[in-house]
Parts: sequence; C-alpha cells; structure tokens
Amino acid sequence: MKILNKLFVSSFLVLQAWALAQTSVPVNIKIDPSDIGNTAVEKPLLSPKEQLEENIEIMKKDPLLRVANWGFVVYDTQKKQVITGYNENTPLIPASTTKLLSTDASMALLGGRFRWITQLEYSGTIDETGTLNGNLYIIGSGDPSMSTGKAGAKSNSEIVADYISKISEAGIKKITGDIIVETAVFQDVRLELPEKIVWIEHNNYYLPVGNTNTIDPKNEKVAIKAKSVFDTSRRYFYVSPSTHKMAFTEKFEANNLITTLPAAPSTLANTLRAGLVKSRIPISGKVMTRVTDPNPEERQFLAKYSSPTMVDIIYYTNQHSDNALAEALLKTVGFYKTGNVSLESGRETIVRHLQEKKYDFDGLSLVDGSGLSRGNKVRPISQAKFLTEVMKEKYYDDFLKSLPIAGETGTLRRMFKTSNNYGQIFAKTGTLNAVKCLAGYIKTRSGRMLTFSLLINNYSGSVDQIKHKMELLLEPVVDL
Repeated sequence: MKILNKLFVSSFLVLQAWALAQTSVPVNIKIDPSDIGNTAVEKPLLSPKEQLEENIEIMKKDPLLRVANWGFVVYDTQKKQVITGYNENTPLIPASTTKLLSTDASMALLGGRFRWITQLEYSGTIDETGTLNGNLYIIGSGDPSMSTGKAGAKSNSEIVADYISKISEAGIKKITGDIIVETAVFQDVRLELPEKIVWIEHNNYYLPVGNTNTIDPKNEKVAIKAKSVFDTSRRYFYVSPSTHKMAFTEKFEANNLITTLPAAPSTLANTLRAGLVKSRIPISGKVMTRVTDPNPEERQFLAKYSSPTMVDIIYYTNQHSDNALAEALLKTVGFYKTGNVSLESGRETIVRHLQEKKYDFDGLSLVDGSGLSRGNKVRPISQAKFLTEVMKEKYYDDFLKSLPIAGETGTLRRMFKTSNNYGQIFAKTGTLNAVKCLAGYIKTRSGRMLTFSLLINNYSGSVDQIKHKMELLLEPVVDL
C-alpha cells in the first residue's frame, strides 16, 4: 500500500509539472500527503420521517429516560394511520392533557354559546313608599368564573352595581326581608330539555327538582308543540325515559334534588347587601342560603348576570391549564345529563360521550376533569385518534383556537422559541412531578394537519431538560 501511495504521489507531481508547462499563469497548488487515501464519505440526508425515527432511537437511549415510561405517536388525520410511534398503545399518566376530554365534552354537550346565569328576583310586594315587604333572591347556576375575573368574567362589584340599578328602577327604596341564595339552572328548555332531570317551571325559569326514575308513567303527558303547557307554574317537565320526547306531569312525588351551594353566590349576596346599605337602600334581613326549593314562593324578575360563553371559558381553561375551571366543566356536563352535581356523574357523562362517539379509548382511566390525579391513564394512540375525530365536529375551530400555540401563547409560549416548530404546534401541555406531556395538532409546511401525543412518565432530571428533549424529538415533524 505504501508503494502504491508513493507511485500515486509521483504520478500526481509529474502531471502537475506538465500542467504548469502548458500555461503561462502561475498555479500554486499545495497538497497535504496525509489527505491522500483519506477522503471523507458524506452522510446521506435523512427524510423527515427517517429523522423522526432516528430521534426516537436517540430518546430511547437518553440517560434521563433510562427508567422512564413514555409513549409517542404521530398520526395522519387523512389516511387514518400511524406515521411513526413508540409505545403508542401503552396506558400512561396524561396529566393536564386530560383537559382535552373535559373541554371537548363541554363543547359537544352544552355548546359554545352556553352561559351560566345568576339571576336576581324578589318576593312580596312594594308599597307606595318604595318598601319591599319581601325577600331578594340570588339564584346561582354553578358559574365557575364568578368573582374570578377569568375569561373576562365581571367582578362582584360590577354585577352588584347592575343589580342595585335594577332594584332602584323597580322603585325599591327599602327592604324588610332577607337576601336568600339558591341554586338552580336556567336554560330555555322549550325546545330541548337535559335528560334525566325533572324541572319545575316557575315564572319562565326552570328549577331542578328531581330525577326521571321516580316519574309515574301514568301521570305523563306529551308536550309536543304545546306552548300553552308552559303558562302554568305548577307543572313538571322532563325528557320521557320511555318515549324520549319532551313530557310533563301535574303531579311529581319524589325526594328533592339537593345540590351543593358554591361559595361564589353567597359572596355575591354579601357584596350586594353591603352595596345596598352604601347606596342608602336599607335592608333589615341577612344573607341566607337554602337548598333547592321545589315549591318556591311567587317571585318577580329583577336582573340577571350571564357568565362568559363556553367558548371563552374553554379558551381560558386550555390556555392557562386552569384546574378549577376544568373540574367545574366536568361537574356541569354531569349535572346537565344526570341531574347530579358530582365528580362521579361528570366522569360517567364524559365516558359515555366518548363511547357514543365511538372513540378508541381502550385502557382509559378517567378520575377527574383536570388531570391532577395520577390515577388518570390514557394511551397516546387514543389521544391522537380522538383529536382526529374532533376535527369533524362543528366546534372544531373553537376547540383548536383554545389550544396553546408553540412559542406564542399560553403554556407553550416558552417552548419551541428557536425551533423549526415555532407557531406550527397547537397542543395541550401536562405537568406533574416527573410527568411531562404534550398532545395536540401539528400543521406541516405542506399544509397537512397531523395529530400527536407525547406522554413521558417517571423521567429523571429537570422539567426544562425534558422540555428541550421534546422539542428536539418533534423538530422534523413540520416537514413531513
């Protein structure tokens, strides 16, 4: 080999001398003999898919993930097939990506225009001196944004200012009774009633009083295209468990529905009482709370406060990963479907919704609506397929807009800042101790919309280190 190299060098020098002899232009060529026989072979460029798969292999060998359980999948929403994945069928803790389920169910079951209503009414009579010989009523509906300022919700002082204005317009200058706080749910149910709840109509609002499983079918009357049936305050309305049509009964004997009173209406009531005194409208009584009353006294409407829309609430929930709002959403959908305000009814309602939509959620364990519990489990492939199916829904645009954008908004504003994926990823984050998750949509440079799920459990190192590795893993995806 040494002899061949020497011959090669000698031949090269002869050729160089001949070339110099053929031109009058001086040529200065320097050759490092050590470069001869050592020409580097360039590594072939990888396709985005190949690079993504190589990144998965790098992640699998990473010391910070040595004892971790993690799964990843990128899903083609058009072809309905996995582009690439790792442990995508393994149930893992999803942390706050669980909010994808509670916010979707709220949009699907209640609608984007849904609002919680807090209504002000009065009982008794107003005499010629402007004295109300009766009570004020604040009827709450479980508004989770009340007094929080979240999603654009008004402050208690703003709500009270409107209430006092309406009280003054009604000619009330003095109140002899109390301010009574009750819970109820207001909704125009003339076209459609929530299932399994019996409602009493009283002065054009509806008060939940029980469940349909205690209805005697013998007393049931169909209420189709019969607006006149709403003219009385003593009839009970519901969706018939047997005919699945709107019905009513003159007689309803059952245990009353007991609901938990949220603190917000009571706080509002105390603020109202202080505001009345400050406005020189004296009130003799105090603030009282009462469980739902199936036989309310005759009352007159004064004012109502409407919460931000469901679209606004869901946007705030997903952008800020708000646990309190997410839990309230879970309980709200449960109440509207079962008549029971509880964590269990909310879980059952969301699971039933997923089953009715035929979503692939094998291995799902849903413990709450926020993702705070480590008992929640979901497969990455289930999340990716679920997000794909949501694209068919009429509320998809609002749902997509509610998700943080990589490097720009919400809980993703500090990720992907210098990445190829800046502004291309729309996803819900999830963080618990030693748990970091990300699930959502990726818009590729070619215009494709893909879904993905990346759930990492039991990692070592810091959150920032894992976030950086997630960024590196997803780097090629926008070029798919």
